[in-house]
Amino acid sequence: MYEYLQGKLVEKNPAFTVIDCSGIGYYVNITLNTYSQLGKSENAKLFIHFIVREDAMTLYGFFDTYERDVFRKLISVSGVGPSTARMILSSLTSAEVFEAINAGDVATLKSVKGIGAKSAQRIIVDLKDKLDELVTDGDNLPFKHNTLKDEALSALLALGFSKQMAEKGLKKVFTSHPEIDQVEHLIKQALKVL
Repeated sequence: MYEYLQGKLVEKNPAFTVIDCSGIGYYVNITLNTYSQLGKSENAKLFIHFIVREDAMTLYGFFDTYERDVFRKLISVSGVGPSTARMILSSLTSAEVFEAINAGDVATLKSVKGIGAKSAQRIIVDLKDKLDELVTDGDNLPFKHNTLKDEALSALLALGFSKQMAEKGLKKVFTSHPEIDQVEHLIKQALKVL
Protein backbone atom coordinates (compact mmCIF):
# COMPACT_ATOMS: atom_id res chain seq x y z
CA MET A 1 0.00 0.00 0.00
CA TYR A 2 2.78 2.44 0.93
CA GLU A 3 6.02 2.55 -1.08
CA TYR A 4 7.83 5.19 0.94
CA LEU A 5 7.32 8.12 3.30
CA GLN A 6 9.29 11.31 2.86
CA GLY A 7 9.21 14.17 5.29
CA LYS A 8 10.60 15.79 8.39
CA LEU A 9 11.91 13.62 11.22
CA VAL A 10 10.01 14.76 14.28
CA GLU A 11 11.40 12.08 16.55
CA LYS A 12 14.12 9.49 16.06
CA ASN A 13 15.53 6.77 18.26
CA PRO A 14 17.17 3.38 17.53
CA ALA A 15 13.83 1.51 17.50
CA PHE A 16 11.44 3.92 15.77
CA THR A 17 11.01 7.27 14.15
CA VAL A 18 8.13 9.68 13.72
CA ILE A 19 8.11 11.22 10.27
CA ASP A 20 5.90 14.21 9.47
CA CYS A 21 4.45 14.01 5.96
CA SER A 22 2.30 17.03 5.15
CA GLY A 23 1.14 17.47 8.72
CA ILE A 24 0.53 13.78 9.48
CA GLY A 25 2.98 12.07 11.85
CA TYR A 26 3.70 8.43 11.01
CA TYR A 27 5.17 6.17 13.69
CA VAL A 28 7.60 3.90 11.83
CA ASN A 29 9.55 0.99 13.31
CA ILE A 30 13.15 0.97 12.05
CA THR A 31 16.29 -1.15 12.32
CA LEU A 32 19.54 0.00 13.92
CA ASN A 33 21.14 0.06 10.47
CA THR A 34 18.48 2.45 9.20
CA TYR A 35 18.89 4.56 12.33
CA SER A 36 22.63 4.89 11.78
CA GLN A 37 22.17 5.73 8.08
CA LEU A 38 19.68 8.47 8.90
CA GLY A 39 22.44 10.23 10.82
CA LYS A 40 21.64 13.76 11.91
CA SER A 41 19.48 14.69 8.94
CA GLU A 42 16.23 16.49 9.66
CA ASN A 43 14.43 15.06 6.64
CA ALA A 44 14.23 11.45 5.56
CA LYS A 45 12.84 9.09 2.99
CA LEU A 46 11.97 5.66 4.36
CA PHE A 47 10.88 2.72 2.24
CA ILE A 48 7.87 1.15 3.94
CA HIS A 49 6.55 -2.31 4.64
CA PHE A 50 2.98 -2.13 5.98
CA ILE A 51 1.61 -4.99 8.10
CA VAL A 52 -2.08 -5.26 8.96
CA ARG A 53 -3.21 -7.61 11.70
CA GLU A 54 -6.47 -7.98 13.60
CA ASP A 55 -5.14 -5.94 16.50
CA ALA A 56 -2.65 -3.58 14.84
CA MET A 57 -1.48 -1.80 11.71
CA THR A 58 2.30 -1.39 11.77
CA LEU A 59 4.75 0.47 9.54
CA TYR A 60 8.33 -0.73 9.15
CA GLY A 61 10.74 1.70 7.52
CA PHE A 62 14.05 1.08 5.80
CA PHE A 63 16.75 3.39 4.49
CA ASP A 64 16.90 1.57 1.15
CA THR A 65 14.83 -0.93 -0.83
CA TYR A 66 17.46 -3.64 -0.47
CA GLU A 67 17.08 -3.78 3.31
CA ARG A 68 13.30 -3.83 2.87
CA ASP A 69 13.58 -6.72 0.39
CA VAL A 70 15.74 -8.71 2.83
CA PHE A 71 13.17 -7.98 5.57
CA ARG A 72 10.37 -9.25 3.34
CA LYS A 73 12.30 -12.43 2.55
CA LEU A 74 12.97 -13.02 6.24
CA ILE A 75 9.31 -12.66 7.28
CA SER A 76 8.32 -15.14 4.56
CA VAL A 77 10.12 -17.86 6.57
CA SER A 78 7.86 -19.84 8.88
CA GLY A 79 8.47 -18.79 12.49
CA VAL A 80 10.18 -15.49 11.63
CA GLY A 81 7.94 -12.54 12.37
CA PRO A 82 8.54 -8.84 11.80
CA SER A 83 10.12 -8.32 15.23
CA THR A 84 12.59 -11.15 14.68
CA ALA A 85 13.40 -9.95 11.16
CA ARG A 86 13.96 -6.44 12.51
CA MET A 87 16.24 -7.86 15.22
CA ILE A 88 18.26 -9.72 12.56
CA LEU A 89 18.60 -6.55 10.46
CA SER A 90 19.56 -4.55 13.53
CA SER A 91 22.32 -7.00 14.45
CA LEU A 92 23.62 -7.64 10.93
CA THR A 93 23.67 -5.51 7.79
CA SER A 94 21.59 -6.60 4.79
CA ALA A 95 24.79 -7.67 3.03
CA GLU A 96 25.87 -9.76 6.04
CA VAL A 97 22.47 -11.50 6.13
CA PHE A 98 22.73 -12.15 2.38
CA GLU A 99 26.25 -13.58 2.75
CA ALA A 100 25.34 -15.71 5.79
CA ILE A 101 22.39 -17.28 3.98
CA ASN A 102 24.34 -17.74 0.76
CA ALA A 103 27.26 -19.38 2.59
CA GLY A 104 25.02 -21.46 4.88
CA ASP A 105 26.62 -19.75 7.89
CA VAL A 106 24.44 -20.87 10.81
CA ALA A 107 26.81 -19.36 13.39
CA THR A 108 26.40 -15.81 12.08
CA LEU A 109 22.59 -16.01 12.12
CA LYS A 110 22.69 -17.73 15.52
CA SER A 111 24.66 -14.79 16.90
CA VAL A 112 21.47 -12.70 16.70
CA LYS A 113 19.53 -12.58 19.96
CA GLY A 114 16.47 -14.83 19.76
CA ILE A 115 17.71 -16.93 16.83
CA GLY A 116 18.55 -20.52 17.69
CA ALA A 117 20.22 -23.17 15.57
CA LYS A 118 16.91 -24.50 14.21
CA SER A 119 15.66 -21.05 13.23
CA ALA A 120 18.97 -20.20 11.58
CA GLN A 121 18.92 -23.45 9.60
CA ARG A 122 15.29 -22.88 8.56
CA ILE A 123 16.15 -19.36 7.31
CA ILE A 124 19.06 -20.72 5.29
CA VAL A 125 17.09 -23.63 3.82
CA ASP A 126 14.05 -21.49 2.96
CA LEU A 127 15.94 -18.53 1.47
CA LYS A 128 19.09 -19.97 -0.10
CA ASP A 129 17.44 -20.46 -3.51
CA LYS A 130 15.56 -17.15 -3.32
CA LEU A 131 18.58 -14.86 -2.87
CA ASP A 132 18.93 -14.08 -6.58
CA GLU A 133 15.61 -12.23 -6.40
CA LEU A 134 17.22 -9.74 -4.01
CA VAL A 135 19.61 -8.43 -6.67
CA THR A 136 16.96 -6.62 -8.68
CA ASP A 137 17.05 -3.03 -7.56
CA GLY A 138 19.48 -0.60 -9.15
CA ASP A 139 19.70 1.36 -5.90
CA ASN A 140 21.52 -1.57 -4.35
CA LEU A 141 24.19 -1.94 -6.99
CA PRO A 142 27.50 -0.10 -6.72
CA PHE A 143 27.12 1.90 -9.90
CA LYS A 144 28.85 5.23 -10.23
CA HIS A 145 26.63 6.38 -13.08
CA ASN A 146 23.02 5.27 -13.24
CA THR A 147 22.78 6.27 -16.91
CA LEU A 148 25.62 3.86 -17.68
CA LYS A 149 23.77 1.10 -15.82
CA ASP A 150 20.47 1.92 -17.50
CA GLU A 151 21.95 1.87 -20.99
CA ALA A 152 23.75 -1.42 -20.38
CA LEU A 153 20.64 -2.93 -18.81
CA SER A 154 18.42 -2.01 -21.74
CA ALA A 155 20.99 -3.42 -24.18
CA LEU A 156 21.09 -6.72 -22.27
CA LEU A 157 17.29 -6.85 -22.16
CA ALA A 158 17.21 -6.28 -25.92
CA LEU A 159 19.62 -9.21 -26.29
CA GLY A 160 17.07 -11.44 -24.56
CA PHE A 161 18.33 -11.63 -20.98
CA SER A 162 15.85 -11.36 -18.10
CA LYS A 163 16.03 -8.19 -16.00
CA GLN A 164 17.03 -10.17 -12.91
CA MET A 165 19.80 -12.02 -14.73
CA ALA A 166 21.07 -8.86 -16.46
CA GLU A 167 21.24 -6.87 -13.21
CA LYS A 168 22.99 -9.73 -11.45
CA GLY A 169 25.58 -9.84 -14.24
CA LEU A 170 26.06 -6.06 -14.15
CA LYS A 171 26.58 -6.16 -10.40
CA LYS A 172 29.28 -8.83 -10.81
CA VAL A 173 31.03 -6.70 -13.43
CA PHE A 174 30.97 -3.55 -11.30
CA THR A 175 32.19 -5.47 -8.28
CA SER A 176 35.19 -6.83 -10.16
CA HIS A 177 35.74 -3.85 -12.53
CA PRO A 178 34.57 -0.63 -10.79
CA GLU A 179 36.73 1.46 -13.13
CA ILE A 180 34.52 0.75 -16.19
CA ASP A 181 33.09 3.99 -17.54
CA GLN A 182 31.94 3.08 -21.07
CA VAL A 183 28.74 1.25 -21.94
CA GLU A 184 30.41 -0.92 -24.58
CA HIS A 185 33.01 -2.26 -22.12
CA LEU A 186 30.34 -2.81 -19.50
CA ILE A 187 28.17 -4.83 -21.89
CA LYS A 188 31.13 -6.91 -23.11
CA GLN A 189 32.17 -7.77 -19.56
CA ALA A 190 28.57 -8.55 -18.57
CA LEU A 191 28.22 -10.94 -21.53
CA LYS A 192 31.30 -12.80 -20.28
CA VAL A 193 29.76 -13.48 -16.86
CA LEU A 194 26.21 -14.22 -18.02
